[in-house]
Amino acid sequence: MKIAQSTISHLVIMVLILIMPEGCAGIRPSSPPTISKRAQMHMGTLVTVTALASDKDIGDRAVQVAFDEIKRLEQLLSTWRPDSELSQVNAEAGRRSVQVSRETFELVVRSLEMAQLTHGGFNIALGPAIEAWSVTGRQQIPDGPTLERLKSLVDWTSIQIDKTARTIYLPHKGMRIDVGGVGKGYAADRAVEVMKRAGAEGGVVALSGDVKAFGVLSERSGFPVGIRHPREEGMLIGIIDLHDEAISTAGDYERYFEQDGVRYHHILDPHTLQPARGCQSVTVIAKDGTMADGLDTGIFVLGPEEGMALVERLPGVEAIIIDVKGYLVVSSGIRDRLRAP
Repeated sequence: MKIAQSTISHLVIMVLILIMPEGCAGIRPSSPPTISKRAQMHMGTLVTVTALASDKDIGDRAVQVAFDEIKRLEQLLSTWRPDSELSQVNAEAGRRSVQVSRETFELVVRSLEMAQLTHGGFNIALGPAIEAWSVTGRQQIPDGPTLERLKSLVDWTSIQIDKTARTIYLPHKGMRIDVGGVGKGYAADRAVEVMKRAGAEGGVVALSGDVKAFGVLSERSGFPVGIRHPREEGMLIGIIDLHDEAISTAGDYERYFEQDGVRYHHILDPHTLQPARGCQSVTVIAKDGTMADGLDTGIFVLGPEEGMALVERLPGVEAIIIDVKGYLVVSSGIRDRLRAP
């Protein structure tokens, strides 16, 4: 399949059908599920939460606790907040270690594990290089010496963690970590956990292009999600049903500028500190949103061949890659699940 060239909005993944009237698994057909759905702004994006429950009060409560959990995590993890735990870690770079909450520590540890899996393709220490590019701000190409000076500041392998003390230490002044590339998936995971405890029997949490679904719709195999075309406005490349799964996409069209016919986007190759050039978009389906959210960026950097080889080795992980020329590559586990729009 060859993909045509154009542009698209920042949202890649679209939940096509959130609710069907027939009911959902675990709810008696004689008692149709109630539907609770709300949207709020959190983590710099529109968050939509939908809950299916046997009682409206339960559904409404499930939606509310999901938003409460996402807001709580944002207060811990957002580097836009000077009082967040990660901002404190960054402020103490080169001086001392900082003790953090279980959630912050867990997410940093998992981020480092994904960095290892992707040979550094996913890197939470890239902040200084991303700022140097500022693709949605100055739109200037940083020179070689500038990027070379930043290399010691973006070395994820130098991040020091102490599991006993639950501390994080950045050894170089000017280093900083940012979990924006994995935090939305993690927040979706945690939101689903609290929704289940509140009594929801199915639903969807969507933070922009990061979607986590749980439960199923009766007479259907899951929650259908459309994957948008990376170059054609309003077009889908396919539809896939989520079965207690998460889906996340990284693309070169979300934040970019063009100069002399070249697209400069925000997904940087940590080895060169230049925009990664092998893909137009990478969509990852996994059992948890944290994995899907982190791997899509890492695989984008690895490129279609090495990235798909990694996916085929990881249990419970699938991917849809559109390479730089616009060709579609689908992992073996979902070839019969991806259907035409």
